[in-house]
Amino acid sequence: MAEALLTLAGVHTHIGQYHILQGVDLEVREGELTALLGRNGAGKTTTLRTIMGLWKASQGRLRFEGRDIAALATPEIARAGVAYVPESMAVFSDLTVRENLVLGARQGRLDSARLEWILGFLPALGKFWNHQAGNLSGGQKQMLAIARAIVEPRRLLLVDEPTKGLAPAIVQSLLAAFRELKATGTTILLVEQNVSFVKRLGDRVAVMDDGRIVHAGPMPDFAADRALQMRLLGLAMEAHT
Repeated sequence: MAEALLTLAGVHTHIGQYHILQGVDLEVREGELTALLGRNGAGKTTTLRTIMGLWKASQGRLRFEGRDIAALATPEIARAGVAYVPESMAVFSDLTVRENLVLGARQGRLDSARLEWILGFLPALGKFWNHQAGNLSGGQKQMLAIARAIVEPRRLLLVDEPTKGLAPAIVQSLLAAFRELKATGTTILLVEQNVSFVKRLGDRVAVMDDGRIVHAGPMPDFAADRALQMRLLGLAMEAHT
């Protein structure tokens, strides 16, 4: 059994007057892809942003590789080996694809072997290497955001809704990219509404509702339990395969 790389215990997060996370308990095991599911407004994005230090937990413990990261600033968490791909993609529109990737490299240099590996499963980025990122399609921007997050080796990748609004062909490209990342042992925490996508990728699943984790377990068990899916998500995975 894989050991936990990231653990959240009793995590609460307030944003202004709003109490968003209300005692989140979550375990992300090393080398696995954990899918974080739930209805809109359940607290999934807030969970990722709290892990990344963009919003601070008001209570509870966050441990990464056994180290308490709850009080760390976002740059420190990034230097510890955590990368975040937000739902907004957040590419630098006025910079080229190459320049966006250079910004993701801490030394300001791209490792040629790693870059060749990334372009092997995200080939569109090579085609538009010297194009401004703002001129890319939504799917290509999503690929660039993922590539920038992994341009250097990361221990943990946090990804928020990577397939949202994308054409099926682009979704298939992202599916292949995540499979390649999994094959290298990259640990991934993935928020996603496309249940077919996560069913194909996930090792484990956690379901959120009203700021809490209400179910956690192996993905194959969850994917086989239609009644549980209907109760927690309001839909069945088999209808989206």
